Amino acid sequence: MDKQAPKIIGDIPKLPLKYAGILIPFFLSCLMSAIISMINMIKNLGFIDGFFGLWLSAWLVSWMFAFPIVLVILPLVRRFVGLFVDMRTPH
Repeated sequence: MDKQAPKIIGDIPKLPLKYAGILIPFFLSCLMSAIISMINMIKNLGFIDGFFGLWLSAWLVSWMFAFPIVLVILPLVRRFVGLFVDMRTPH
């Protein structure tokens, strides 16, 4: 029996594990910048007319900076966490 590769949707195959290192910060920066920008918009402006368009614009600018910042800072954070956590894989 031929074992098929896992699919995302339809016939689109899942990416190899090596791409997780870029996709995790990509999605993390997307979600964090979206949530924080929305909280700030609600706090400072409330739900005004055109809120969604203003928020979308603010979020995209935030994400444009957040993603590269996460890529640069993530290795530093891993090292810092390594001061507190035994990061060796168990055998």
